[in-house]
Amino acid sequence: MNIGITSTIPVEVVFAAGHTPCDLNNLFITDPDPNHFIRLAEEAGFPQTTCAWIKGIYGTLRDTSAEKKIDTIIIVSGGDCSNSIALGEILKDDGKRVIPFSYPHAPDAAQMERTIQGLADELGAEADKIKFCKQQLDPIRSRLAELDRLTWQENLVSGEENQLYLVNSSDFNGNPELFSSELEIFLKNLQNRQPLKKKIRLGLAGVPPILSDLYKTLDKLDAAVVFNEVPRQFALPWAPECTLAQQYSRYTYPYQVDQRLLDIEQACVQRQLDGIIHYTQSFCFRQIEDILFKRKLAIPTLTLEADQPGPIDGRTLTRIETFIEMLQG
Repeated sequence: MNIGITSTIPVEVVFAAGHTPCDLNNLFITDPDPNHFIRLAEEAGFPQTTCAWIKGIYGTLRDTSAEKKIDTIIIVSGGDCSNSIALGEILKDDGKRVIPFSYPHAPDAAQMERTIQGLADELGAEADKIKFCKQQLDPIRSRLAELDRLTWQENLVSGEENQLYLVNSSDFNGNPELFSSELEIFLKNLQNRQPLKKKIRLGLAGVPPILSDLYKTLDKLDAAVVFNEVPRQFALPWAPECTLAQQYSRYTYPYQVDQRLLDIEQACVQRQLDGIIHYTQSFCFRQIEDILFKRKLAIPTLTLEADQPGPIDGRTLTRIETFIEMLQG
């Protein structure tokens, strides 16, 4: 059975229960016409001022022509978007089976263990099978960590390629074996690639941008993204060192912004970043956190905001060009 997820959750439990996790965000944004799903949500009554990701998820589930029929959804009701709670209520009224999953308020391995066990009980996943699935996914996460290292240390992987593989680790495209095989082929082909030579080294903080051409635009401006903050967190590259509960307790995105900022500050030093682009989604509460990004980060930071899927508009392009010129100077 396909099980939709609205954000990163312990997919080891879903696989252990014999189901296939499907990240609804990825289904939405990779569609040839993602705005179609937003229109479906707005026709169903969602306000225009609702986050496009929430509307996109709902529209994806509502679209009868969707490739994968999904009747069970795990809603991250704590540690992600507060709008997910209302989304879950609507989906439940639509006849979907909705399973809430809430991260602890603060990182706590013991509490995380209880939370994971609750999800396992709900899905009927046995402890030994969960442990086995973790052992199967840990080597893939290690290889993703190597891909990330090749991005910032060897300059062999573009920021867009980095983001693509790391984001897809939220559900491993529903098939870890195939995902692992494709990842290995990609890494092997890097042996024949010359290092990318870009003048400016950037970090991209915040949720994956809804802008379709951001990476290509930065590439044309002689800037490379060598740190994708949230996608790297999705990949959980530290997993092999931890228990499952510890693994998701170290995942910074669901917790207070101070932990995210510490992770970004460490990346700024280790990866020798020249600047940070902080992407915020329109109508998201995380826009408020941008105040702390500006206060705490010691390197130049540009805040970008977007609403709908699509290319960069003229005003945003001008702001990016000005930021890169300032860093070059």
